[in-house]
Amino acid sequence: MPDGIPGPRPTLEAVAARAGVSRATVSRVVNGGAGVRGPMADKVRRAVEELGYVPNHAARTLVTRRTGAVAVVIAEPETRIFSDPFFSRQIRGISRELTARDYQLVLLLMDGPEDAERIARYLSGGHVDGVLAFSLHTDDPLPEITRRAGIPAVYGGRPHTPARPPGQPVLFVDADNRGGAQTAVRHLLALGRTRIAHISGPADQTSAVDRLLGYRDVLPAADPDLLERGDFTPESGARAMARLLERGPGPDAVFAANDLMASGALRVLRERGIEVPGRIAVVGFDDTVPVAEATVPPLTTVNQDVEGQGRTMARLLLRALARGGADGGAPESVVTPTVLVRRASA
Repeated sequence: MPDGIPGPRPTLEAVAARAGVSRATVSRVVNGGAGVRGPMADKVRRAVEELGYVPNHAARTLVTRRTGAVAVVIAEPETRIFSDPFFSRQIRGISRELTARDYQLVLLLMDGPEDAERIARYLSGGHVDGVLAFSLHTDDPLPEITRRAGIPAVYGGRPHTPARPPGQPVLFVDADNRGGAQTAVRHLLALGRTRIAHISGPADQTSAVDRLLGYRDVLPAADPDLLERGDFTPESGARAMARLLERGPGPDAVFAANDLMASGALRVLRERGIEVPGRIAVVGFDDTVPVAEATVPPLTTVNQDVEGQGRTMARLLLRALARGGADGGAPESVVTPTVLVRRASA
């Protein structure tokens, strides 16, 4: 065959022969169906990669009535999405899982009522098979939009939504925010700190609420002067730290509800010549490594597997789309563990 002229496209039957499984098994794996055990599914994926098999999208759409696309909706301003490493980590996890199942990712940003209307029209138009959404706020319209569109959805973080009727669960993947906050505060207590301040996140997001609850679980009688609120940005952390320092006698430790706010707090302490952790110890949350390792000093923080959460979100959604497969089981929400990562700030 002359160079540059491709040979025949590998077929589903060729993949089945290479993997030593049936054509139906290959079809289920390629189309994201359920009921194929892990080792067998891995064999199929290796055969797909070795042969360079590419599913016929048009034919698959006709057979499955699926678009092969999933919408990822982020309810935050564009400026924050592209400046906060948290979002890129979660999208990376989602993208890797969807790509492995031959699904396309469609990114939609929601930063106001006009965006909600546009997204509602898009989702109702049958352009995607499901929705992955995160960073939702109180009264966010997205859960109701997806319900009306009649498409499966999985949320990153516990959403502010009432329970749905039986058979219509609200699926989410979240970190143990409350437990992680408890760990952070107990660590500061173990260091001998007695005036531990908390810089909380937005009151309309469940992650921030749960982290504040974790702080209060350990310090139920905390001085109200040791509580400040930010919005998960470095600037808000800096402003909150400055306000805390204005009050006497001031904190000897700070637990910030995310690493970006902790980085802002550390910047203010450094500018004012306040020794960390000597005079004030600082702990963050997320373990965003590019942030935590770049602060001065490097930040002690609570790790949550953000990329892994993204992958789990995608897996839950694909499983929801495959309901009726051989396993027949309904997916359930997942809460992932957190762990303290000690660096030099506390």
